[in-house]
Amino acid sequence: MSTSDVVVITGASAGVGCATAVEFARRGARVAVLSRGADGLEGATRDIRQAGGTALVIPADVSDPDQVEQAAGRVERELGPIDIWINCAMATVFSPVSAMTPAEFKRVTEVTYLGYVYGTMAALKRMRQRNRGTIVQVGSALAYRAIPLQSAYCGAKFAIRGFTDALRSELIHDRSEIRLTMVQIAAFNTPQFDWARIHINRNPQPVPPIFQPEVAARGIVHAAYHPRREFWIGWPTVKTILGNKLVPGFLDRYLADKAYEGQLGPEPLPSNRPDNLFDPVPGDHGAHGRFDNRARPWSWLLWANMHRGWLAAGAALVAGLAVWGWPSQPERRIQTKRSRLIAGRPGTPPNPRAR
Repeated sequence: MSTSDVVVITGASAGVGCATAVEFARRGARVAVLSRGADGLEGATRDIRQAGGTALVIPADVSDPDQVEQAAGRVERELGPIDIWINCAMATVFSPVSAMTPAEFKRVTEVTYLGYVYGTMAALKRMRQRNRGTIVQVGSALAYRAIPLQSAYCGAKFAIRGFTDALRSELIHDRSEIRLTMVQIAAFNTPQFDWARIHINRNPQPVPPIFQPEVAARGIVHAAYHPRREFWIGWPTVKTILGNKLVPGFLDRYLADKAYEGQLGPEPLPSNRPDNLFDPVPGDHGAHGRFDNRARPWSWLLWANMHRGWLAAGAALVAGLAVWGWPSQPERRIQTKRSRLIAGRPGTPPNPRAR
C-alpha cells in the first residue's frame, strides 16, 4: 500500500461511499470523489482533508458515460495515474413492481448497474496501459438473493455480478495484472432511507441487523489492497448468500413476510418527502442515516475476514502441536503396558492414590 495512491470513488457524497473516502484518506490517499450533489461533495471534501488525505471534487452523474470518462481523464491530469477505482453509486425505489413506472426502472438501472459499467470501462482504459490497478465493485447480499420492494435495485446488483464475472474471466484470459474484486455488503445505516423514492405510505428502513457505514468502508479498503474474488461483509450477508444456495424456495416464502415488513418502519411517510432518483437532494447528508442508536460499529466476521491469514496460521499451529504432542494409538498401548510392568515389579512403592 502506498500513501500516495490515487483512488476514485463514485457515489462518494454520502453513505458508504463517503465513509470509504474518509477511510482511504486516513491512509494518506489522494481521493477523487464523484457524485451529483454539490453540498455532499463539499462535505466529503472537508472530511477527507480532516482525515489527512487529498481531495478532488468532480460533480458527475455516473449514468452518463461521457461524464464518467471526462472525470477519469481529469483525475489523471490533476492527481496522477489511477491506482484504485471504487464503484459505489446507487439509486433505488422502495415499491411493489406493480406501482413502478418504466422510467423508474430505467433510472435505477442506469445509475446502479450501468454506472458501474461506465466506471469500470473508464478505469480499464487507463489501467490497461500500465497493466496494473484495482477495481472494486461494491455489491450486496441482494446480488445473490433478491427481496420484495426493491426489484429494480436487486436486478441491477445481479447484473453487476454477471458483468464482473465475465470481465474477470477476460482479464484472466489476457493474463492481466489488473485486479477485480466484488464486495458484498449487508444492511447499513446510510441516508438512502431518507431520500430513496418510495411508493408505500411508511418510512423505509434497512432490514436488521444494521451496521454503521464505517464497517463497510473498512472492508472495502481492505479488499482494495488484498483483492480476492469476493469479499463478504457481515454475517447476514453470509447467511443470505449461503441460504439462497441451499433453500431458495424457503427464502421466497420467508422474505415475503420478513423482508416486506422488515423494510418498513413504524412511522408514516413524511409529507412532501424529497427523493434523489432524478435530482440530488440538497444538503450535506454525511455517511450516517437516522439509525445510529440501532447500528453496530463492528462486525466479528469482517475482523475474521481481514485476519484470515493469521487465523489460518494459528489454527494450523494448534493442529500441529496437537498432532505432535499426542501419541499415536500404538505408542499409547506401549506406554500403558510399560506403566503396568513397572507398577507390578517387586519393591515398587504402592501408589498412595490407589484404593
